[in-house]
Amino acid sequence: MKRISIGTWAFVFNQKRPIEFSEIVTGLKKLHFDGLELGGFGIHPNPTTGWTAASWQRDPAAAYRDLCAAIRSTWESQGLGCSGLAADLWAERLITAPDNNSYLAAFRKNLEFCELLGIDVIRVDTTEPPGILGKIPGEKPPADRPTVPYETAFKRVVSTWKRCAREAADRGVRIVWEFEPGYAFNKPSDIFRVVDAVNHDQFMVMFDTCHADNVAVNGARQPGKKETLPGGIRELAEKLAGKIGRVHLIDSNGTLNEHGTSAHPPFGQGRLKFDEFMPALVAAGCPDDWWTIDLCFWPDAWKSTAKCKKAIDQLNKKYG
Repeated sequence: MKRISIGTWAFVFNQKRPIEFSEIVTGLKKLHFDGLELGGFGIHPNPTTGWTAASWQRDPAAAYRDLCAAIRSTWESQGLGCSGLAADLWAERLITAPDNNSYLAAFRKNLEFCELLGIDVIRVDTTEPPGILGKIPGEKPPADRPTVPYETAFKRVVSTWKRCAREAADRGVRIVWEFEPGYAFNKPSDIFRVVDAVNHDQFMVMFDTCHADNVAVNGARQPGKKETLPGGIRELAEKLAGKIGRVHLIDSNGTLNEHGTSAHPPFGQGRLKFDEFMPALVAAGCPDDWWTIDLCFWPDAWKSTAKCKKAIDQLNKKYG
């Protein structure tokens, strides 16, 4: 059986009020979750948490270690684990920046945070919209948006992530790239090519079933000619066998939200037929035993959490 977590970012974005981290932890314990996946930004624990504490003036390094130990105890005291960190790298320009110094500095800060919290998976994306690579049919690009030749963008992403993978491996952390409609390199062939080019055991993909639907079935927000797979989500999972480092399970209604990425509706409110692709997704393999619920941007996510937990428990009984 798989261990089940949920991304804490669901309780930050598009909510009537962001839910405090400690409240989430106690709530997940009551719903019999095995853990959480930490969204390291906003009001939730992140690498900049606590920088105003007076102790920083005396011994910053020791104060930071103590702070991370206290954060870790928040979930461990409830008998929960942490399946990964969604790093806040969205202020960085992975593709359009002239060099990767700023991105690497931000990544390293989050990597250290992972290590101190005992987290062994860190999530990344390409940080910039798909229109960076060319015109998207049906979309009018912003007047101030630059474009970058595909091969130039590809080389920048791959060279940076190669370095990140080496540094993450030194700390025992796995990088998982969450491909999705809202960010560059969102065609199936892009995904295969980037992963193959980075070519590191500690660099894999995050397979989110809602994103997989929009990428492999809808070809959503793809620059130039649309690219899908005849076998949809199942075929995408098959072609990524051995390269999946984290599984996110949630439904899909085939639409995008106001942020230009997958809507992530709760189980039962979309169109996915999990029995059609779960055998292939399980057969594709994953280095750990976590499955994560992702309700990103879904309004009033807490009300849907218990229902989603019951649904994923049923999948776990059948395929876990």
